[in-house]
Amino acid sequence: MIGSTATAPPTGETLHALLRRYENAGSPLSCEPVAEGLLNRGYRLATTRGRFFLKLYVDSATADRTVIARQHRATQRLDELGLPVAPPLPDADGGTVTVLGGRCFALYPWVDGRHRDGAELTTGQSRRLGALLGLVHTRLEQVQPPQPPPAEGRPHHASADPARTFELIDELLEQVRGHRPRETFDELAEHRLLERRALLERHAHRRPPDAREAVTGWVHGDFHPLNLLYREDEPVAIIDWDRLGVQPRAEEAVRAAAIFFVQPSGTLDLAKTAAYARAYRQAADAPPDELAAAVHRVWWERLNDFWMLRWRYQRRDRRADPLFPASSALAVWWTGAYEAVRDAFTD
Repeated sequence: MIGSTATAPPTGETLHALLRRYENAGSPLSCEPVAEGLLNRGYRLATTRGRFFLKLYVDSATADRTVIARQHRATQRLDELGLPVAPPLPDADGGTVTVLGGRCFALYPWVDGRHRDGAELTTGQSRRLGALLGLVHTRLEQVQPPQPPPAEGRPHHASADPARTFELIDELLEQVRGHRPRETFDELAEHRLLERRALLERHAHRRPPDAREAVTGWVHGDFHPLNLLYREDEPVAIIDWDRLGVQPRAEEAVRAAAIFFVQPSGTLDLAKTAAYARAYRQAADAPPDELAAAVHRVWWERLNDFWMLRWRYQRRDRRADPLFPASSALAVWWTGAYEAVRDAFTD
């Protein structure tokens, strides 16, 4: 399990060295971990000149300096176009990535706001959320370089192979059944693994083909409630662009809705989902058939995905445990309500 050393604030020496690179950042007074976030580390930093958000990049897939700088340039350009983002602050030399002790840091302005999930959003606010994501996709297309072509002979986007999923289920079942002391979570995990295996056996013929000409584009990559800050009723900052990349854009729209609008019972609020999806299609100029294909691919992805259980049983990291009950129930409900979910995204 990830221990306290992973979230402990940088030392005073590191903070002083970092802040000296900025002309108006002041001297450090306090630095406290921010609880949210599963990839990189964030800290609430107070200095003699104000409050800041300090980001420490530790995830191996997102901690490359070149990749971080690309993310920063994208947010700077989106900010210039008027989107609600919070670009990093430039240092005295104009750079936005500081490397200290082999680790990459970035300093951001502190944004006052709070996270809101779909249960807190009205239908009108759900509509504005879909329009916002559609605008993100269209503006990214303007500010980012052309999409790189896929390697010759390889699909744009391969679909999950159920044969490999069955192997993973067996592996996880062995780990779940061997976990001691036995906990309520273990009971639920075993039930869902057996249930999912039966669903996959029943629906294996519905596996989507590998996409060779899928509609793709630059996407945020991780658009969900913890990466969007609200002030009163309006979004003020889309944060955490660590997974900025080229993906089928409509799939991001479907994934985001499945996180924002999932209810504790594991169902989707279809009325809010429909309002969101209608606004997204209009803002992104995405035809209904693009959303229908995305619904099918994300549904299949959910049936084959066990990242939360892999974190718990293979990485000994329980931070995703609270997400598992609703998320695992959603895959089952979605299978039974497939046509209703598709219609919510395409009507």
